Amino acid sequence: MRLSYQIEEKDEYQTVQDVLKNQFHISNRLFSKLKKNPCIFCNRQLAKPKDSVQTNDLIEVLIDFEEESDNIVPTFMDLSILYEDDSFLIVNKTAGVTVHPSFSHYTDSLSNGVKNYFEAKGIKKKIRPVNRLDKNTSGIVIFAKNEYVQECLVYQMKNKTFQKEYIGLCEGIFQEKTGTITGKIARKANSIIEREINSDGEEAITHYSVLNENPDFSTVHFILETGRTHQIRVHCQSIGHPILGDDLYGKPSPLISRQALHAYRVRFEHPILKKSLYFEAPIPEDMNRLIYENNFNLT
Repeated sequence: MRLSYQIEEKDEYQTVQDVLKNQFHISNRLFSKLKKNPCIFCNRQLAKPKDSVQTNDLIEVLIDFEEESDNIVPTFMDLSILYEDDSFLIVNKTAGVTVHPSFSHYTDSLSNGVKNYFEAKGIKKKIRPVNRLDKNTSGIVIFAKNEYVQECLVYQMKNKTFQKEYIGLCEGIFQEKTGTITGKIARKANSIIEREINSDGEEAITHYSVLNENPDFSTVHFILETGRTHQIRVHCQSIGHPILGDDLYGKPSPLISRQALHAYRVRFEHPILKKSLYFEAPIPEDMNRLIYENNFNLT
């Protein structure tokens, strides 16, 4: 995989480095790695970052090279793959699976499954999840296949051009059927896991729309403008409608054995192809059963 750009007369680029930094938006960290490899070219010839450029020069950068990820144990897992190309792998994560390995999930995280999948296909790449989901939240997780793609998608998230949508089942009946929750979120004192609304916290913006409701719960569509840890769960608790089954920010439910939250859709621009993409993960059975038993309609 390579990035390429032909210098135009209107451009003010003076060096190859100018193109890498300002046209491709390559980070300082990745730029340092690229300088150490024979992967920068000007008119098909190896080039140095300080080499000068002129109109019609073709600048190319190879961004795809083999990497090791020895810190992750490969484990077979029946992955639900929504999409794959040379840039990334998109997986529909089931509830109960962590995204990253940890002391208690050293071999059974989603990253372990992706590592095994990559090895089976002869893909020698680091495991780079672009977004994170809580263990008991289901839905879309994206794994970048190189550092450049990861950086581009993270930049889109920070720039709020990467849209993440969720479906959640919330306790109670909402008085306001649509709205925006803006409480800042911070780590709760004396806890390494729990978050809370705190004026000293980080900006957090959640848009919501109630799709349908019954006496037990409401089905709610969420669009995240920011991506704080536990954002939807904390915001729903703050307005008195915790996620159904959320035993950290609400209470256990006889209706479902985990927090009823699903990362439903993503919309973003492909970092290489520069086209808009849209992906959707089907509602999992435990939530789907409750939704349709109550004749809810998500369309």
